[in-house]
Amino acid sequence: MIARLFLALALIVAALPTPALAADGAPVDMPAVARELAGKGDALIGAYDPADGAAVADGFSDLYFDVFEGSGMEQAVGLASPATKSELEAMFGDIIGKATQRRPKAEVAAAWTTLRDRLQAVAAAQTQARSGPVATFVQSFLILLREGFEAMLVITALVAYLRRSDQGDKVKVVWHGAGWALAASLGAAWLLTRVLDISGKEQEVLEGAVMLVAALVLFYVSFWLLSKRETASWQAYVKAQVDAAASSGRLWALGLAAFLAVFREGAETVLFYQALMLSAPGEMPALAGGFVAAAVALGALYWAMRTLSLRLPLRLFFTATAGLLFVLAVSFAGKGVLELQEGRLLPITPLDFLPRIEWLGLFPTAEGIAAQLLLVLPMLAAMAWHVARRKGRAA
Repeated sequence: MIARLFLALALIVAALPTPALAADGAPVDMPAVARELAGKGDALIGAYDPADGAAVADGFSDLYFDVFEGSGMEQAVGLASPATKSELEAMFGDIIGKATQRRPKAEVAAAWTTLRDRLQAVAAAQTQARSGPVATFVQSFLILLREGFEAMLVITALVAYLRRSDQGDKVKVVWHGAGWALAASLGAAWLLTRVLDISGKEQEVLEGAVMLVAALVLFYVSFWLLSKRETASWQAYVKAQVDAAASSGRLWALGLAAFLAVFREGAETVLFYQALMLSAPGEMPALAGGFVAAAVALGALYWAMRTLSLRLPLRLFFTATAGLLFVLAVSFAGKGVLELQEGRLLPITPLDFLPRIEWLGLFPTAEGIAAQLLLVLPMLAAMAWHVARRKGRAA
């Protein structure tokens, strides 16, 4: 079944016309874009007055969407390294937040200097990166591997859960959710590139909304799995559910979790491959080879993880599965808030004393931390109650 999903994704990539990396259809001149960003950013900082910080905040927001994103630099950076793309997004957001809060000019200027230097370093590094069949193969391999890995983790956990609960005949619910997500990815990629005249801000808001919904669904599933990790509790639950149509009331959540996990990555994967096609003309064999190699690698990882999950003790399996889905939920929540902040739907309140941890979705803003705490605190409370309950029984 997983091979069919990869084949479907390959057909989706091939079916859509390739978009341009830059507005005029030419490859992105990264150093030129970095110089434009530096010049306009310096002018904004030069004109910054804490009494009217909102004007400079709007200026940097426009700089992000009109130049960084509009030139195609954002997509080119994301093609090479999504982590770097998220880092630069967060740094833009930090400046916008500081300006909105009317921070001192020296503080805002220091944040801009850090971002400007980072933009120039990223542009220089990507310009020096050589193209060719080997580079195209590696990029193609990494796109599918990194974009598909999180989705594969979710699917593996859900499939293993159904098999461990003697409901293997209902695994199709998870695969149907993933299949519909690929179809939705095709539709979303087509709409975003060919039909809708959607602005950068609106696209950020759409991506953020999908991530937050995915975070809530994964939190729900992880919370529920954690409550069933006791062997006695699980056996009693399974017996009750088998007698009552085998947990039909929970299947929608599993299918939705699979759908959102795949959909979150699917449309972006399609757009990345289209951009790679444009930037590496005449190198389709290398691109296809990288795609196939990554599909094989993900398939092998899926098989290994599913086999391991079936051999783990029941308590350990449910604890590990719930923990994995919960970490993904927290990460999605932080990244979703970041996207909504980039779309100017949420305010940005920088917390300079916190680190930035991209894989955990930890970006140092009060809004992002608050969203993650809304998931972390209930889970900690539930775990504390569970531990106290076990101690009470032991006594």
